[in-house]
Amino acid sequence: MASPERFSADELTRFASTLLQKAGLDAPKADSVASTLVDGDLLGHDTHGLALLAPYVKELEKGSMTKTGAPQVLSERAAALAWDGRRLPGPWLVHQGIDALIPKARDYGTASLTIHHSHHIACLAAYLLRATQEGFVMVLASSDPAVQSVAPFGGTRAVFTPNPIAAGIPTSGTPFLIDISASVTTNGMSNRLHKAGRQFDEEWLIDGHGNPSRDPAVLAQDPPGTILPLGGLAAGHKGFGLAVLIEALTGGLSGYGRADPPSGWGATVFMSLYDPSAFGGTQDFLRQMDFVADACRTNPPRPGVEQVRMPGDRGMQRRAQQLKEGVALHPTIAPALREAGSSYGLDFPTALSA
Repeated sequence: MASPERFSADELTRFASTLLQKAGLDAPKADSVASTLVDGDLLGHDTHGLALLAPYVKELEKGSMTKTGAPQVLSERAAALAWDGRRLPGPWLVHQGIDALIPKARDYGTASLTIHHSHHIACLAAYLLRATQEGFVMVLASSDPAVQSVAPFGGTRAVFTPNPIAAGIPTSGTPFLIDISASVTTNGMSNRLHKAGRQFDEEWLIDGHGNPSRDPAVLAQDPPGTILPLGGLAAGHKGFGLAVLIEALTGGLSGYGRADPPSGWGATVFMSLYDPSAFGGTQDFLRQMDFVADACRTNPPRPGVEQVRMPGDRGMQRRAQQLKEGVALHPTIAPALREAGSSYGLDFPTALSA
């Protein structure tokens, strides 16, 4: 198999920002969205990085993504905030949210924000380094009330989205970057495999009658199939419980969710920052996390596993490698972005020499 083409991360970011500005997004928001999408690819989350750029541009062209302005503050207390995101770009809103929470978390030890009517927020892991570099633990969760693709455990009719949740945890070395979902796979991966005519390696879906399936095409059948909760057919009650928790944190605390009329592709968001110095102390926090990291990384691996990795280890390795050698885009991404750029007279970056 030929090696994938690699592209300069800086050139990809400039291209993405320029394309978003050509589509009408103001420059600060375009820069924020562009860097977040590239960060997703740098970490290896290539269904939630630049793969989203062309769809975001279409949302701007349709007027489904707000181009200018700020979120509306619905409620503000010392350590709690609630915003109406006004369908502004999700990555920009999340970064604005981190900016708003940092001083509050410094003062009060913890601070939380909910955002409803955000547009899609891309890769959750892409935000975590900002928090861990400042010494915070960060929890970030998202749901999309307009979309249903995951049935409750034991059911056959979709109620939830994959409902991702992420956590950034600082250590003395590489931070832990947890980015998982309450479902066994995502809509993005299901769509990618469906378009390629491929199936999952395991039965991660059920058809509309509840029969297990590996074929993502069942999601488009009548009646539609669904993605299974995390844990699958045997232990999906665990993913179901996680999905309900995320619904409470996002739709419940924000006051807008699945009980309301859908308003298009987007997100309802929950985020919290925690300052370890306000609890047991920063040094003891790091001592505990470093112990856990060492106990896991030095754990005797089972057959077929080279070494136990902590969440985020592979992503940080990929990030460092791709910043040095270039970003290896999934083969479907560059053609879509060349097409999106051509309508605005923009040339997609040239691949780096092998």
